[in-house]
This record gives sequence, structure tokens and C-alpha cells, in this order.
Amino acid sequence: MTQFLAPVPAEAEEDLERSLRPRRLDDFVGQERVKEQLAIALEAAKARGEALDHLLLAGPPGLGKTSLAQIVRNELGVDIRQVAGPALERKGDIAAILTTLEPRDVLFVDEIHRLNRAAEEILYPALEDFRLDIIVGQGPAARTLTLDLPPFTLVGATTRTGLLTTPLRDRFGLTFRLDHYTREELATIVKRSAQILAVVIDDDAAELVAARARGTPRIANRILRRVRDVAEVRHEGIVTTAIAEEALALLEVDEAGLEGFDRALLRCVVDKFGGGPVGLSTLAVSLGEEAETIEDVYEPYLLQLGFLQRTPRGRTITDLGRAHLGAVRAPDSLF
Repeated sequence: MTQFLAPVPAEAEEDLERSLRPRRLDDFVGQERVKEQLAIALEAAKARGEALDHLLLAGPPGLGKTSLAQIVRNELGVDIRQVAGPALERKGDIAAILTTLEPRDVLFVDEIHRLNRAAEEILYPALEDFRLDIIVGQGPAARTLTLDLPPFTLVGATTRTGLLTTPLRDRFGLTFRLDHYTREELATIVKRSAQILAVVIDDDAAELVAARARGTPRIANRILRRVRDVAEVRHEGIVTTAIAEEALALLEVDEAGLEGFDRALLRCVVDKFGGGPVGLSTLAVSLGEEAETIEDVYEPYLLQLGFLQRTPRGRTITDLGRAHLGAVRAPDSLF
């Protein structure tokens, strides 16, 4: 695809992403059940002057887990330490962070299911009893040093709840799963983000962006930024439906929200493997992509739309998937 704009530095994208995140629970759009329960827990914790119960946020990427962690911090008026689960490789990494926390602070661990098991085990007494057990020395001379920790709140985010160990999962007092957003909710998010970015956008254009965003606010905001670029570079800066359609065509995002690789995956199953079934590893080699990336990043939305099906023998394309591609349905097997 022709590159129509200069790439934006990663740091600028991250800063922009942070600026679009809601800072208060009242500004957070969607997830009404989660918001109601979390609001009650926050009010109760503030009224008692206690740390909020440990909080586990689960769901696909881009639905607002990090935003909710920041909102918890803002609502409680405390500091937050943020770290990725894979970065905590040793017990000392956990100990170094825990010993710097102040009372009622928030520790946010993203992708907590990828936490190293040795580092995870040191968390158990810290989460339950707010103490840190450190073994000093080796062999017969080894002794345990216990450090008291201030009450704090661990907010864990995960896209793979099933990979969490039972002892860790059971230590969360609050567990919420975030669902995909409706088009109406995403349109509201697009309009709010447009105001922050000082972009004038028509209601129909906002709904069009929302319809192509896969039910995910992060994708909606990403598309909005690219639509804004097209409006500023090629037009007068006001985002109309026609301009939004032009930008979406440049991004190769179709009516179902599929991008180029999504369609390539479906077409690979149809054209190279007769519609399936085809094994994941074979499909990955054919597409030149990691099997884990296909399974975790691309397949969930195709499965959600009903375009792809997982079977014991492998992946198969459905009639809905064929119809979307405009492909002719392959004849039934003779066997």
C-alpha cells in the first residue's frame, strides 16, 4: 500500500494515546456494569481510608484496562507504579518495587499472566498479609527476613485469564471482564476524542469510524487520528463521511473492520487449502507470520464475526467468511 503520510514517532503516539484516556470514572464510556461495581468499591475504600481490594481486569487488548488502572489511581488520589509482567523476572524485581510503595498506592502489572513464577510466589504474602519474606544467605545459615509493607492495591491486567495460576487469581478481591463496545458507545468515544484533538467531525463520520473499529476504543482512536491526518493534508480539516471513507480506503479497512492481513488470512484458507481444515502451524508458515500472533491477534475477531471456525482438525472458513470475500463456496467433500 502506498504510504500517504510520514510515520509518527512512537513516543508521540504514546503521548497522544495517554491524552485521550479518560481520567475519571464518569468520563469512561461503556462497561456500565464494571463502572457501577467499581464506583461502589472506590467510594467504600475512600470512606474507610483503606486501600482498594486487589483488582483484576481481563479482556481483549484495547478495551480500557490501563485506563481503568489510571482512573483508580486518580479516584483514590494516590501514586501508581506501572510495570509489564514479563519485565519482572526475579524476586528482587518485585521486592524493589514493593518496598517503594506508599500507603494505598496502586501497583499496575500489565500482562500479569506472563509474570515469572518465582516473582509471582513472592507476591502471595505481599497481597494477603502485606509482608515481604526475603531469604538471606544459603544452606544451613539461611534465614528469613520479614518486611512489613504498607497496604496497597495491585491492579492486574490480562488478555489470557486461563493462563493465570489459581493461587494468584484467588488473591484478587475484585475481578472484572471487559466486553467489546457497541457502535453507539464507540461513536461517543470518537466524538470525545475528536474534541480533545480539536477535530471537527460529523456525526455520520464518527459513526462510520465506530463501525469499523472492531468494538475496540483503541482502534477507534487510532483510525480517528489517521482520518484527521487525511482531512488536514488533503482537505480543509473538517472530517466528513466522504473524507472518513477515503481515509479508511487508504488504511484498507473494510466494512467489517477487517484489515489487509485479516483478508489475506481468510483468502489463504480458501485459495490454498480449499476452505480448510488447515492446521495453525501450516497456516502460519503460509502467511509468514508467527502462529501465536495469528492465534492471539488476528483470529479472535474473525471468530467473533463468524468468518472463521476452529475445529479439532484445524481452521476452516465459514459461509459468512466466503460471502465477505466474495468467494465461490467450495464443493462439499466426497469423503
